[in-house]
Amino acid sequence: MSDKPQSGELFGVPYNFERPSLGRMLSAYWQPGGGMLVEKPFGIGYTLNLANWRSWLVLGVAAALFYQQKGSIGSVDDDDSDEDPVEVIVD
Repeated sequence: MSDKPQSGELFGVPYNFERPSLGRMLSAYWQPGGGMLVEKPFGIGYTLNLANWRSWLVLGVAAALFYQQKGSIGSVDDDDSDEDPVEVIVD
C-alpha cells in the first residue's frame, strides 16, 4: 500500500488530516502575528484567526445577520393564508 501525504496543498488550498492535538488546535485559532485567515488545524481550507480584530468584526456581522433573520421569521403574518389563490396566465 502506498503512503499518502497527511498534509499539503492541492490547487492552492491547504489540507491537513493528521490527528489534531489540543496545542495545535489552540495555536491554529490564535496566531497574533498572522492575518485574518489561517490554515485549519484539521480538514481542508482556511479558518478565522481569533487574534485578529477583523475576525471578530466578521463574527459580529454574521451574528447580527443571523439575529435579524431569526426576528424576521417570527413577524410573518398568517393572514395571507386566508386569501384565494391567484391565477396567472402566461402567453
